[in-house]
Amino acid sequence: MVLKKELSIIHDNLFWSKSSFVSVLFFLFSSVIFSQNNTLKDTTHFVFYPDKILIRTNLSTQTDAQVLEDKKGDNLDLETNNSYKLFLSVDYKFIGFSYGFYPKFFGGNNDEDIKGKSSFSEYSFRFFLGKWLQTIDYSKIRGYYVENTQDFLPDWEPEKNPYLQFPNLKTIKYGMATSYIFNPKFSLKSITSFTEWQKESAGSFIPTLIYDYKKISFSSETIISSQNEYDVSVGAGYFYNFIIRKRFYIAPNLTTGIGAKFTNSKSEESGNQTKENDNYFATNIAGGIKIGYNSDRILFGASFNFDTNLYKQRQNENIHNDKTYGLLYFGYRFDAPKFISKPVSKINNIYNPPQLK
Repeated sequence: MVLKKELSIIHDNLFWSKSSFVSVLFFLFSSVIFSQNNTLKDTTHFVFYPDKILIRTNLSTQTDAQVLEDKKGDNLDLETNNSYKLFLSVDYKFIGFSYGFYPKFFGGNNDEDIKGKSSFSEYSFRFFLGKWLQTIDYSKIRGYYVENTQDFLPDWEPEKNPYLQFPNLKTIKYGMATSYIFNPKFSLKSITSFTEWQKESAGSFIPTLIYDYKKISFSSETIISSQNEYDVSVGAGYFYNFIIRKRFYIAPNLTTGIGAKFTNSKSEESGNQTKENDNYFATNIAGGIKIGYNSDRILFGASFNFDTNLYKQRQNENIHNDKTYGLLYFGYRFDAPKFISKPVSKINNIYNPPQLK
């Protein structure tokens, strides 16, 4: 009974504390000028790989954490039980796709008897249209545990007892972002999709419009809760790529953003239903540094990344959504078969028409 009481208190705190927005706004870009040929093209500033498909694996230590910071009481620190995430990516010309999941075969997520079971999947699309970049993401996360269980159960011992868990806490997110690269001598592709390579060091200011929708839901024997969150924010970022000895690079980046969050929540307990609508001012800071090696066929590297979102829910409560993680990647380029290159080239010529001489 005591444990149920503690869980009930945490449930109530939790659902007035999550983050992110439904955006049913989408994009239409104007035409842009960007020349590409059907063979390897080497210009003054870039090397292009228009005939090559790049496949890449990324191993990430990323975890998903949600923190309710209560200045008058104990913080609530929720985390997913995963040590690694694996992302498989394919990029060709202006389009890319990646799929992420928990790689259980690595043996890093095997303490489910102590921290519970978490599931994760993510699908991401990216489109480079000249100086524009459009990304579309979908992710689903289920299963959290309370990292600071000791604060809620004073007699709890981590070696003998499992953490407090929320196996039915689920987060679904649909996100989109539209970015613009100002400097024509800087290639964002050279450090993201790797479908081209930058020959000289350069950087660029990159503003980004971010709009997304998140649904958080939870159910237990006594409580059914759900919350919809709609976020719109504008970020100002700067990316730089230091080229070392033609093949190596170091690329730091930093983006800060501000925006608005709109939420509507619904909770039902013992037949009593509660509804609430709120809006908040939100801030974000994200960045990191990448290092790596590139050749015409293979590439590999590592990166360190962080992403922090913050908004004040009540006078004494701040909500953090934090991600800090390292990443290792390895990629290989191979010739695109004709059944892929022909239709993609037709689409590419519509959005990235060759320059008229």
